[in-house]
Amino acid sequence: MRFFRHSGRWQGKVREVLRHTPLRAMVQADKKRRRRERYLALGFRQDAIKTFDHHDCHAATAYFGQKERDAPMLVITVDGSGDDLCSTVSVGQDNRLERRYSTEWSHSFGTLYAVVTYMEGMVPNEHEYKLMGMAPYASPNASRRISDRLHSLFEWASDGSPTWRRVPGVPHTMHAQPTLEKLFFEQRFDSIMGGLQLFTEEMLCELVRRAVKSTGIRRVALSGGVFMNVKANKRIMELDEVEHVFIFPSCGDETNAIGAAYLAQAERRGGGAIAAIGSFYLGPEWGETDISAALAPHVACGTLHVSRPDNINGAVADLLIAGKVVGRFAGREEFGARSLGNRAILADPRNPEAIRVINEMVKNRDFWMPFASSIAAEYAETYLVNPKGTAAPYMILSFDTTKAGGESLKAGIHPYDRTCRPQVVTREDNAEYWDLIQRFAALSGVGGLLNTSLNLHGMPLVHRPEDAVHVLLNSGLNLLAIGPFLVTKALP
Repeated sequence: MRFFRHSGRWQGKVREVLRHTPLRAMVQADKKRRRRERYLALGFRQDAIKTFDHHDCHAATAYFGQKERDAPMLVITVDGSGDDLCSTVSVGQDNRLERRYSTEWSHSFGTLYAVVTYMEGMVPNEHEYKLMGMAPYASPNASRRISDRLHSLFEWASDGSPTWRRVPGVPHTMHAQPTLEKLFFEQRFDSIMGGLQLFTEEMLCELVRRAVKSTGIRRVALSGGVFMNVKANKRIMELDEVEHVFIFPSCGDETNAIGAAYLAQAERRGGGAIAAIGSFYLGPEWGETDISAALAPHVACGTLHVSRPDNINGAVADLLIAGKVVGRFAGREEFGARSLGNRAILADPRNPEAIRVINEMVKNRDFWMPFASSIAAEYAETYLVNPKGTAAPYMILSFDTTKAGGESLKAGIHPYDRTCRPQVVTREDNAEYWDLIQRFAALSGVGGLLNTSLNLHGMPLVHRPEDAVHVLLNSGLNLLAIGPFLVTKALP
């Protein structure tokens, strides 16, 4: 917050001037030296340390993370900034990547989104999703007006290439707050959010169109933090120019370590040796002994009651049908920003009242923010409008819902535009969670669940059994399915 506060003032102007002097190279070299010293202190050998370009890592996740590499793939990265760039366009072919185009980070509309997030009184690089969630509520005409004003700050390359720049006189987007204050003067907060979202969607769609036209490749793979915007991803998926789209799950900087590992393996063994990402359950699984040890002191003092149903999924399905909200801690932990059912809070998706209950119990989310749905693969076609058959196992895409989807998943879709950010669950990816959804479907006729992450507001997804117990004890949540056990809080 302090960094963004200063960026629109004189401190930001001074920083921008200094970026174009030898001082910047000295600062960067010092940062690199200090990082290397920390690696060596951890025991790594000097000759074992290998670094890779930021956007190359994003591109590697997008290309090597998807399964089908027989045909050429158009690989696009967009983020706030990384190694002085905000976007690249590459071609992936024969298990190799070749960069064709790039855009320098001072022109970043991802950074612009973060600056507006700060201006709206929210935390930049964290709360952008709240602006995306509010956007559908804004007046379309007001959103269009704001979007047009934002478009006036940028211009696309005249030769048709997939690059853009700020128009002359517009400052570096990191320092654009004074310019934006003039554009937004006397405009409603929701109009600003809606206009910013519309502008971002249109910029990304134009980037993809130009990249497709420049390369002739209609199969697209995407990565970088801007593609965490599921509504923009929906617009890209729907483009006539796009035949197939893959977006690497949790595609912000948190997965650049995976991209670096892909690049290192490609150098050593060739890209053909790299296995595509399948299930994103990359974390640990905790056994009964660990779970029992975490529960024992609370059981001993009478705070928690523990039972062991004959079938934990059957017991949870019965509770959900009865209108209860249940925490779920099971199997291997999912990686990244989205709950994929194993560290989750679950509810009956037919019941909009569950939204208020979960918010009051645990989440304290802004009232306009929607929850998501986990849908058994067998029901996806019934609930989602997906004419291209795009796979959606990671909650990184959104879809319009069918009439059946809108009715069956009321609590797990956006309440205004009725879009859904689904996790489509297959038996192959997560047999236990798939079984739970099927058991719920057998009782309700609905093949999906409301799913939100198991954590306290502002905290990360729970990791250890102790973390799940901590959430149970420090929230209004009363029921937790953890491993084979069903845990209930004692009545006060």
